[in-house]
Amino acid sequence: MRRWRGLKKLVHAAVDHTTDLVEDAHDLVARKTIGYVELVPPLAGPARAVDRLRRLSSSVVFITIHGVNQMVDFLTDQGLDAVERASSRSGAEPSEGEEAMTPMRSDAPGTAGWLADAALGVVNGVIGDYLREQGNGLDLGMSLRHDDRVLPLEREALARALPAATPRVAVFVHGLCCTEWAWCAKAEEHHGDPSVSFGTLLHRDLGFTPIYVRYNSGLHVSLNGRRLAELLEELCDSYPVGIEELVLIGHSMGGLVAHSACHYASLERRRWLGSLAHVISLSAPLGGAPLEKVSNVAASVLRFFEIPGTRIPARILDARSDGIKDLRFGYLTDEEWSGHDPDAVLEDNRREVPLLDGVTYTFVSATITRSPDHPVGFLVGDLMVRAQSAAGPVSRSFAIETRHIGGLSHLDVQNHPDVYEQIRRVCASR
Repeated sequence: MRRWRGLKKLVHAAVDHTTDLVEDAHDLVARKTIGYVELVPPLAGPARAVDRLRRLSSSVVFITIHGVNQMVDFLTDQGLDAVERASSRSGAEPSEGEEAMTPMRSDAPGTAGWLADAALGVVNGVIGDYLREQGNGLDLGMSLRHDDRVLPLEREALARALPAATPRVAVFVHGLCCTEWAWCAKAEEHHGDPSVSFGTLLHRDLGFTPIYVRYNSGLHVSLNGRRLAELLEELCDSYPVGIEELVLIGHSMGGLVAHSACHYASLERRRWLGSLAHVISLSAPLGGAPLEKVSNVAASVLRFFEIPGTRIPARILDARSDGIKDLRFGYLTDEEWSGHDPDAVLEDNRREVPLLDGVTYTFVSATITRSPDHPVGFLVGDLMVRAQSAAGPVSRSFAIETRHIGGLSHLDVQNHPDVYEQIRRVCASR
């Protein structure tokens, strides 16, 4: 019911915003036309009179649209209230901890649950900051999951949810516009079994308990990083057995979130850092994502021209989420975006985020060409992130490994056997 209310709220907000865009474009066209007519003195007076009439009539139309939208919104709320009361009486509404998930299998696409989950991931990635600001029920927040269930971070409940918990834990952080399901993409194609993922393989080969993070990828990376640091602390406090080894594995934006979590955990002296052994980044845009840089420039160019054909697309582009805008330079901390214009074309506020002593960092990059030096591979990387951006920082004082795998797209990196071999080799070392 919370999701249905969130969807309803989002639809009505979309109607209001679209109406505002149309009204703005209508007013801009009219003002420019009247401005040209007023250049002819005999026509200036009549033109202004016509414009006043135009403003009055259009205001009535747009106010009516907003009013009807609010009335439908109210009536829909009444209907949902009735459904919720009926559901509570019948006991049909599951509690938050019992919320069913889409099975992590590569043959799930096309099912109603998968489509709903995929849509949630995309909506959160594109406008997740707006959902959080409005308190919309579609906001995914952040949760830890295992075996298609939300993990309750209370000791006794967690022990029941993880009866076979092991002292080695691998935490997987998905990328932009995704959910944890992304880790099993193309499983049947790559592994011959639709249920295989890096998590199941690490459990089979090295005894790791896989835990998956689901989060609102439209929020600032630093906000998600700080929240992940808090959740990992709660996990360590309530885990059924002592955690001897913790591994963070992040794909794309998830790699940035993992690094941000380590940064804030260090500042806040989180205890889970004592168990952290490896941080593995898979195609993470630590040096920035080209597509977001192009979007930023395009929005700035469109904004420069005061005509409806460019002004409306510019406003739509500018509405992309804070999380997406962070990808332009790979921001990890609050200081990099706080107090700065996220749409400034040339502004780059990146700060050096120190790595952690005693932790091995592995950066895996990919290109669609076998060789990273091929002109196409060098230019487009894995179609989303260039190899240079994913290769990580250059350091002589920390244990850093950089690995490149050719012939893979950005989505392939999430569940490809060649990538797993790199992960397995790192996790097998103590």
